[in-house]
This record gives sequence, C-alpha cells and structure tokens, in this order.
Amino acid sequence: MDYRLSQIKQLEAEAIFIIRETAAQFERPVLLFSGGKDSITLAWLAKKAFWPGKIPFPLMHVDTGHNFQETLDYRDQFVADLGARLIVASVQESIDQGRAVEERGPNPSRNALQSITLLDAIESHKFDAALGGARRDEEKARAKERFFSHRDEFGQWEPKNQRPELWDLFNGYKHPGEHFRVFPLSNWTELDVWMYLQAEQVPMPSLYFAHKRRVVERDGVLLAESPFINLLEGEKYEEKMVRFRTIGDATCTGAVISTADNLGDIIDEIAASRTTERGGRADDKRSDSAMEDRKKQGYF
Repeated sequence: MDYRLSQIKQLEAEAIFIIRETAAQFERPVLLFSGGKDSITLAWLAKKAFWPGKIPFPLMHVDTGHNFQETLDYRDQFVADLGARLIVASVQESIDQGRAVEERGPNPSRNALQSITLLDAIESHKFDAALGGARRDEEKARAKERFFSHRDEFGQWEPKNQRPELWDLFNGYKHPGEHFRVFPLSNWTELDVWMYLQAEQVPMPSLYFAHKRRVVERDGVLLAESPFINLLEGEKYEEKMVRFRTIGDATCTGAVISTADNLGDIIDEIAASRTTERGGRADDKRSDSAMEDRKKQGYF
C-alpha cells in the first residue's frame, strides 16, 4: 500500500474511533453539516462507523440564507443517500425573531451570526455534543482545539482551559447546560481529506471543480456574483475560470483561479499550493484574531 494511503487509513481509524466514543459518551450528539468537503468526509466516516446500521444521530446545517444553491442541492441529495435525518437551523429565523442583527456596511456577512443560531439550536434540541469537521491545519485558532472541546453553559470556549487527552482517553464530563464540540478530523490536512474522498469515490459538490463564473475582486478576494453582494463604486463582475477551496456564506467565501476539474487535478493543485484554504475567506481577514474571537462566542 502507498505510504500516503496507509497514513489516511490510520486517520480514518482514528476518526471512526472518536465518532464511536462520542456516540458512547453522550446522550444527544449531532453532526454539523455544511455541505463542504470536511463535513462530507465526517458524515461519510459516521456512515462507516455504524455500518450496516444507520447513523444514530441527526445531521444539522446552520443555514445562513446566503448559501450557494449548488450547496443546498448537494446537501439534500447527499443526506437522502445516507438515509440520515437533517435538521436545518435558520439564521434568517434568528434575525426575524430579533435574536441576531443583520450586519450593515459595504461588505455585510451573516457568517458570524451562525453562532447565535447554532447555540439556540443546541439548546432547543438539548444536544450535548456537536461533531464538526474542523481541522488543526486550517487556522491558528483551530490548532488550539482538543478532540473533545468543552463549551460552558453559555456555549463559550476557553482555549486556556483545555482538558488533557493522554493515551486516547477523552473526558466528556460536563455539568447540566454545558456541551462539547468534537473534532474527529483534527489531525487531517486538506490534502488528506481530498485523497480520502478520491479513494472512497465520494460524490462532491460542483463548486469544488473549475468552472466559469462571474466574480468581483474585493480586498484580494474573488467573490462570486450573487444577490447578496452589492457592488461598490468602480467594481464590476468579470467571468473567470475558478473553483472554491471552501464552501460557506457566498458573501465571504472567495474563489480561486483554477483549471482543476477532477479530484486528481485538485490534489496536485493543493500539493503545490503555498496558500491556505482559508486564505480566500473574507471574514478571516477582518482581524488577526477573527476566528478565535468567533469561536469564543460559540462559532464552530
């Protein structure tokens, strides 16, 4: 077996072990599903973890209302093929109920508002663990997470108060009202994810593959044309051959110039890249600690 594929098999075994530990230690877990490659990988691993039974917990999508339509179409088909139950938590409903306030300004985003919707959904459904597809190589704040990441009764994260995880022993003890975020893909890299998806022949959203799309460059980020983006003075859309390395809110998810239209080309492109996948996320550019600030408030 190729060394890289052997390593991926080890990562798969580790992730499946953590998913099963989550199901064993918690009464009401949920898998956070965005329709992006990491949550797709996580859901696929959950399917394998409990095969031939069904995934014993629901999947939940925190819908900003500003998603790419391709993402929503893929989400519904993928979840149906898994035979899983999907819960949709709506940011728009949070705004309508006065729980969240729409951003103003030239480049408003609903990405940060997901924290409020997520925490409300966790409380409403009484979830005590939320599995997420975050990886430590994504961003410096992600690198501070343990596999089992404790959240207090307000859903907040304290990076200086992480529990030790020696000998693969995970401490899921919590007080009433608290919950955990669980990250089975912590040790994976972006390249590992794509190689795994290729090996498993998992169908992927079309947004990940190179295609022609009208985009506008703003602060070094290529934003795709959508009804949620207002052009600023002097800006105009131009058609380019692009793909997306991450999939999220259309107002802050940047495209990259690319001709990679299959998984093999994507793997080659990433192996040669010197830019992180979140380098095209406009919301991460707002401050040096943007991600960590959002995570402390309950973000994924």
